[in-house]
Amino acid sequence: AISACEKAGEWGKSLHLLSVMAQSKVESSTIVCNAAISACAKGIEWEMVFLIFNLMLQSTVEPNRITSNAVTSGLEKGGRWDMALHFFAGMAQMEVEFDTISFNAVISACEKGGEWEMALKQMRVMERSKVELNTISFNAAISACENGHKWEDTLQLLSLM
Repeated sequence: AISACEKAGEWGKSLHLLSVMAQSKVESSTIVCNAAISACAKGIEWEMVFLIFNLMLQSTVEPNRITSNAVTSGLEKGGRWDMALHFFAGMAQMEVEFDTISFNAVISACEKGGEWEMALKQMRVMERSKVELNTISFNAAISACENGHKWEDTLQLLSLM
């Protein structure tokens, strides 16, 4: 049901269902929490995204890469590039294995925050981690450099595509 709320963009209903589950002593799961986080991320409710994540940490529900991607995406959509970077670093310490989607979310957060240097740094980390860069990775970094009036870096990225 929470997954259906996520697909319909009904973040409020997903939170209500999560609350009803808790009140009824129904055990939650990573999949259920990820769906609620994704619903809130789509609704640009970054505070709720972070709240659900923190509730996961306080329970026996284990966050995973999908959790990390959804939280980072929610922070990015909410314009919280600084929190997205901090969260991403924290998840790395929890030994979450990142993928292209993970890095793209944090690069996009940096781009939206006007942090072209951090966007390029994340691309370098992505390369060193042997995570595949894709069109989204390059587009977000190019946009960050363009917004920072760094045309030399923009041209270099274009040549690498």
